[in-house]
Formats: sequence, C-alpha cells, structure tokens
Amino acid sequence: MTMLAEPPSALPVPAPEPRDRPWPVPHAGMPPLDTAGDPLSAFEFWSMRRFYWPIALYALWLMVRYRGVTLPTAANPSFPGGGLVGESKSAILDLACAAAPDHVAPFVAVDRPGHPDDAIGEALAAEAAMTAAGLGFPVVAKPDLGCRGAGVRLVRDPGELAAYLEGFPAGARLVFQRHVAYEAEAGVFYVREPGRETGRILSLTLKYFPYVHGDGRSTLRELILADPRAGRVPHLYLPRHAARLDWIPEAGEPVRLAFAGSHSRGSIFRDGTHLVTPAMTERFDAIARAIPEFWFGRFDVRFADIARLQAGEDFTILEVNGAGAEMTHVWDRSKTLRQARRDLMEQYRLLFAIGRANRNRGHRGQGLREFWRAWRREKALTPHYPPTL
Repeated sequence: MTMLAEPPSALPVPAPEPRDRPWPVPHAGMPPLDTAGDPLSAFEFWSMRRFYWPIALYALWLMVRYRGVTLPTAANPSFPGGGLVGESKSAILDLACAAAPDHVAPFVAVDRPGHPDDAIGEALAAEAAMTAAGLGFPVVAKPDLGCRGAGVRLVRDPGELAAYLEGFPAGARLVFQRHVAYEAEAGVFYVREPGRETGRILSLTLKYFPYVHGDGRSTLRELILADPRAGRVPHLYLPRHAARLDWIPEAGEPVRLAFAGSHSRGSIFRDGTHLVTPAMTERFDAIARAIPEFWFGRFDVRFADIARLQAGEDFTILEVNGAGAEMTHVWDRSKTLRQARRDLMEQYRLLFAIGRANRNRGHRGQGLREFWRAWRREKALTPHYPPTL
C-alpha cells in the first residue's frame, strides 16, 4: 500500500455538553436492545483476514465461474466502479437526491486545496458553501471517498470546522451533510436482479449507538472499562474520548460512546430482517428503481420510529452504498460463524450474478488496472482521515 506522511495529531474531543441541556434518550425509536447473553459473538472483532478468508476463496471461485475478475463493478452501472471500491459518496448521493429528494439528507461536497496555506480562508469558504446549500451547524463531515465510518464526525461550529479541514488530507474531497437528529439508524440491504420488475430487501440491520450511564462517582474511563460490552473492546472507545476520560458523569446521565453508525467504530448491530414489511419493501424498491441502473447495495438511513420505517415513512437516507456494501446483520452477536459466512457468500453470489447479467446487457464495468488504481487510492487515503468520533 502506498504510504503517506503521518496524519496530524488527533483533533480534540469536544467537552461534555452543559448540564442544563436535556439528556439524550438512548435508542429512541428503536426496538428494545436485547442485552441478555454474551454481548459479543465469538468472531465479532476478529481480524479481517481471519474472518473473510473462506469468503475470499468463494469470491475467487465466482470469478472463475462467471469469467470476470472485476465483474462486480458492473453491478450498478451508474455508480463509479459499481460502488465496489474508491467510489464517490457525493456522486452517488447526487443520483439518490434526483430520485428521492424528500428522503435524502441535503449535503454539499467541498475540495481541499492541493496546497492549503490559509486555514481561516478555507474554513470561511467551506462555511459559505454550506450556507449556499442550505446547511447550518451542526453538520456531519465525512470523506467523499472512504468506508467503514472512517473520518466521520459531527462538526458543531466554525472552530471545529477549521480543525476538521486542517486534519484532512490536502486535495481530498469532503462531504458536509445535514445532521439528522434521529437516534434510530439502520442499514437496508436491497437487491433487484436484472429482468425482474421489483426488488427485495435482503437484510435489515438495526444500529444501536453504545452508551454508558453515570453513577456520580465513576469516571468515564471507569464506566467504559466496567461495561459488559465496551469493557471487552475498550480500544474502540478510550482513544476517541481521551480528553474527557477523567470526567465524572452525573448519576443516571447517559454518555454516548460513538457517533458513526459503523460496527468497526463501536456501534452495536442487531438483525432486524424479520421486521421488514411489504410497505417498507415497496417504498425502498420505488426509490431504488428511480436511481438509474441501481441493482445491488445498501441504504443507510435514520428514522423516527421503527413502526414508521416499517410503514415506509419518516426516514432519511444518509448514504447509498453499492457493490462494496455488506449485509451487516452478520455482526449480530447471536449469529454463528457459519451463518455469517453463509449469508455473505450468498450476497457475493448475487453480486456476481447481477454483474454478469449487466455485462450481458452491454455494461462492461471497470478494467483490472482501473480497479487497482481506485483500490490503492482508497487504501492510501483512509488512514490519514481525522479520527472518527
């Protein structure tokens, strides 16, 4: 992998909010979080190599069977590279906005200068772009190119905006998106096979943001280490809260440990596929079919209440992920290793089958050299994004 210079030091974690603000309601709008049993599956935080090796072998077999190494890049012909790797979030969101403007969180893309030398001027220009797009603080800032929640954080004011920009690689593109204040978040995995009039929701992942609750005596560090789940994976939470680990929350005060709805960043995932309804399927199918040549991927959404989501109402799309998306319900702690790998193998089978069908329709996808360049660029940039909070 191409190595870049060391990234700037971690941005400061915002201080605790003033005590006179109302405390958040953890998991509002979500089904109750089942905490019975082991908080982690046996494989939930294995290394990628250890978990994915059988799936990688299966993908190699699919390349031979379908006669195409980069066939998945043809799965969504309107997405850059099919949305497999190195795709632009803003380019895909543009397509989603045109298809369903009432359901997509407004955003604006901003490019950092190749040789930034005026931090204040750059921050003012970014704020002006936000204002022109109808955005105000707070906004969600994230890289235009990235995955697994890398570099995502909530920017609350001009000072945090300037710090975020300064910590971002020069010449890279950022996305600023309206903050959707719903606590409830989900990943809706959608598939429509070419030749079929309608698609289906293959997977629904409910994303629970992790919390600890103060007792008026323990520091945040002690609360994290004592928590049944967070204490097993403290490396996910302690570094991002380094500036306030000695803070003592009030008795009963909920403290959210992660902002990004990403499993690798510490969010808790549960399989909600059994909650999918015909009304929900119909609404997402209509949106997906309105996006040109979109056949396979995942909608990441926030919503007011699970019952409204099931009715196909009151949700906002944060991102649309293409061929590189994953059915993230496999990270539910109740899944066995065999179930998780089986489900992902089925996902890859569908991906290659859709890619071949689209190739037969005249969509060639990326060549191997183009794919390799996109993969190298993404892997080189991602470690140099500001820390995710």
